[in-house]
Amino acid sequence: MSISYFAECTVLVTGASAGIGREFARQLAPVVNTMVLVARRNDRLEALELELKVINPCLEIFLRQLDLREQTELEQFCDWIDESGLVIDLLVNNAGLGDQGTFASSNWDRIESMLQVNISALTYLTYRVLPTMLKSGCGAVLNVSSSACFVPMPNLAVYAATKAYVTSFSEALRAELRRSNISVTSLCPGPVATEFGTVATRESQYYDAPMSDVFAVPVQEVVRKALQAVARDRAVVIPGTLLNITMTAVSFLPMFVKRLILNARAAEKAKVTAPQGLEIPGRS
Repeated sequence: MSISYFAECTVLVTGASAGIGREFARQLAPVVNTMVLVARRNDRLEALELELKVINPCLEIFLRQLDLREQTELEQFCDWIDESGLVIDLLVNNAGLGDQGTFASSNWDRIESMLQVNISALTYLTYRVLPTMLKSGCGAVLNVSSSACFVPMPNLAVYAATKAYVTSFSEALRAELRRSNISVTSLCPGPVATEFGTVATRESQYYDAPMSDVFAVPVQEVVRKALQAVARDRAVVIPGTLLNITMTAVSFLPMFVKRLILNARAAEKAKVTAPQGLEIPGRS
């Protein structure tokens, strides 16, 4: 049902060169008419285009090398969409950046890039595409958030906060559009085998996954569940039964309980990473 729902659509996917974005392109390729694929790495986009043409030789593909951290480039891209006459039926705001480590030791340029890609670019693209959807009378917006949106996360503080924004924004926008024929869905995956960990890891450090692998879901399943959710006009989708149950339970916990858990986790990480022979304040 989910794939046939998108028959003959025009789809825009950001962060399409790898991971979840690439999988969206692969699964939608058999049925959609037109696909606009956006990413920084043009060589990967071109390789993906060849793959998609094998899946669907009739598929019209537009590749756009774009750095979503650059607002001017983003505005020019949106101008191009308007001038091309393309009517986007499905907007997949997938591109995102992470940064693992304490906030105090972070690099501001990296934080600013995260804010620009995860929040500003996502919001601006939606702002530019939505009027055309409203004019055509139909459409869908799929914002890729994260299970990190449900709880503050030490050592991923800014990333988790940006994803909380994405989910909150999606819910509010969905309410505003209820009388239209436009759906808004927030995808909140847990661990997925993508390049996220590599990109989020700082130099001379290793990636410490914030969740156990027992919550991991294959990228193919994540995308399949997301497309099903859009087709069924669902507000939020959390792929994986165990993750869904856990995040639902977490959402009902009082903040003071979450705070106790977060403090204990942060203290444990500090104990592990503290230089040998030094006492960690607050611990005995």
